[in-house]
Amino acid sequence: MDIKSYKKSFEYSYTFGIFPTIELIKLKSEKVIKVLVSSKYKTDSDTDIFELCKKYNIKTEVNDKVINRISDKENNFVVGIFSKYECELNDNESHVVLVNPSNMGNMGTIIRTLTGFGLNNLAIIAPGVDIFDPKVIRGSMGSLFRINFKYYDDFNIYNSSYKAHKKYTFMLDGAISLKEVQHDKKESFSLVFGNEAKGLDSSYSSVGKSILIKHTNRIDSLNLPIAVGIALYHFFD
Repeated sequence: MDIKSYKKSFEYSYTFGIFPTIELIKLKSEKVIKVLVSSKYKTDSDTDIFELCKKYNIKTEVNDKVINRISDKENNFVVGIFSKYECELNDNESHVVLVNPSNMGNMGTIIRTLTGFGLNNLAIIAPGVDIFDPKVIRGSMGSLFRINFKYYDDFNIYNSSYKAHKKYTFMLDGAISLKEVQHDKKESFSLVFGNEAKGLDSSYSSVGKSILIKHTNRIDSLNLPIAVGIALYHFFD
């Protein structure tokens, strides 16, 4: 296997760092191709990477040269190599929907946040960030391996696939404040967010209920991961 710096076209990707790699091994062991370990590696947790890989019958290789060649940081002592995979969203659970997300760090943070609130499903309306980019995985701290995700070419395709889900679109000119929203926790819903630069266009105001997260006029908008976090706190409180 010729291991090179990551490209979206690859059929495999990487986890950089001990914790994301542990999450990969424990949650998607069947997808792991190999784990690279630096000669500088020293376990600083209760989990030794060599013992963990042995438990799951995963090949390890000490190879500083390859790690240095493909890593985005100097202190990556563990790198997981895994095959990409596809998922299906759960029809009976609630979803977060990201329309054309463009920032890899934000995507990773959002994945980690929705995992923290117990949500398991992420829909991505293309074009959007490559969810398997190592920067997304690092930002998620390995939470990517705990969720279901799926790309859709168009929001209408997603919307028609989940007609029973109550839709909440988050917009700067939303019709009602988030504080006013009351929801049935037994009801499946979709929380829909636009991208970092443009948000959602006016066509989304007619999709379900449009929601405004109020803030002062000292800023023009909230950072996307912050907005998602506030919404999840409200809906899952």
